Amino acid sequence: MKKSALIIFSIILLLSGCAKSESGRQLDDVKKRGVLRVGMSTFVPWAMNDKEGNLIGFEIDVATALAKDMGVKIEFVPTKWSGIIPALLTGKFDVIIGGMGITEERAKKVDFSDPYDYSGMSIVASRKMAPGFTTLGDFNKSEILIAARLGTTAAEAAKKNFPNAQLKLFDDEAQAIQELLTDRVHAVVASSPLPEFQAIKYSGRFYLPFNDTFTKEPIGFALRKGEDGLKEYFNGWIKKRWEDGFLNERKKYWFRTRDWEKRVE
Repeated sequence: MKKSALIIFSIILLLSGCAKSESGRQLDDVKKRGVLRVGMSTFVPWAMNDKEGNLIGFEIDVATALAKDMGVKIEFVPTKWSGIIPALLTGKFDVIIGGMGITEERAKKVDFSDPYDYSGMSIVASRKMAPGFTTLGDFNKSEILIAARLGTTAAEAAKKNFPNAQLKLFDDEAQAIQELLTDRVHAVVASSPLPEFQAIKYSGRFYLPFNDTFTKEPIGFALRKGEDGLKEYFNGWIKKRWEDGFLNERKKYWFRTRDWEKRVE
């Protein structure tokens, strides 16, 4: 091998080693710090406060179990959903575990783990404002007002499926539901099962136009690009937790029962 070729080969090996070291550094940093910082936002029943002000919910259980298995403590960093990706990119936390749908647009900014959940969009409508609506077309009219949460895939789904309707965006679902309660919108689009829960809670005023969700999307942990060591660890953990039934069991508890309601009301 010529001297110049040997030098180039050595440089490539050095750079490859540095890249590998850097990609695994974030996992080492979390373990050395002893704390996994998780960015999240409140979505019932993914994450919410109980009567004592403690965070509970599906995402809280998932993140807490992840940190425990990593051998570190958990630190939740509540963040407005509309600014949660910028907050991740500026290093305010290590990962977003908050029911974030894996989309092509988001994947341009962040890396995603393998799916640890699957969700879909549902719609809850006002019996007074939208009586007898049973199709997507019923809501896709210029006189129809639909509410959704700002910066969510629910907002994207509403834009895509109801392009002719008027879309009103809010910082959280509570505001959107309040608009529905006060007859200022015809319907609210949100991730299942929030619309289903609201239809049960306000059965005399709300109803579900469809029997099922009208979209399906994979949900993943979001992390900064290039953090391959952390991503590899997360994917291994998710695979194991799918296999041992933990994720399905927690999903069943939070999404298929109302046993947790007494903890928040």
